[in-house]
Amino acid sequence: MEMKFKVNMNEYLPLRDVVFNTLRQAILRGELKPGERLMEIQLANKLGVSRTPIREAIRKLELEGLVLMIPRKGAEVAQITEKSLRDVLEVRRALEELAVQLACDRMTAKGLEELKQAAEEFEAVLGNNDITVVAEADVAFHDVIYMATDNQKLISLLNNFREQMYRYRVEYLKQKERYAQILQEHNDIVAAIEKGEKHRATEVTCRHIDNQVQTVSDTLRAME
Repeated sequence: MEMKFKVNMNEYLPLRDVVFNTLRQAILRGELKPGERLMEIQLANKLGVSRTPIREAIRKLELEGLVLMIPRKGAEVAQITEKSLRDVLEVRRALEELAVQLACDRMTAKGLEELKQAAEEFEAVLGNNDITVVAEADVAFHDVIYMATDNQKLISLLNNFREQMYRYRVEYLKQKERYAQILQEHNDIVAAIEKGEKHRATEVTCRHIDNQVQTVSDTLRAME
């Protein structure tokens, strides 16, 4: 296991969170490959920590679907499969469809300004070489819509599901030729919410997610 990543210490975070974030980013960036075994001792030596925070990080990564525990073998980076992609994004589609419909009714003037700003900030970071920066800006855009629903149960469901969606969001955003289309979809969603056009907002949101499913599915098939 050749590991090119390194731990970035943060005085404001507990060590277990620093280790978790380090391993998570390594998986999302492809520095730890699908199917690669995660050896606690090697990781601990590489990051200069004990095995305890490594073990805790692996457990959290398993909950996110980024790591699998294999009987008698140990932990390994989860494969990205078309089935897991569709399972995750089918649920996301249903939740976001409801969220955008509620946002059409409940978005405040302040919220609308925040949504427009989030769309602009997403566009501004598209040239960043760190794909996770682009992904976080995309998350921030959709978070404004979630908060506008004023439905804590729905917001909680979306937040709990966010990490499982994140890996596929990153894979999609690696396809830079899709950026113009994503920007247009973001702008169309903003316009529909501003006008309170539920049908239009739902249509664009569903297309936004369906395009993600299709693009990542095509990428996975090409890798087979």
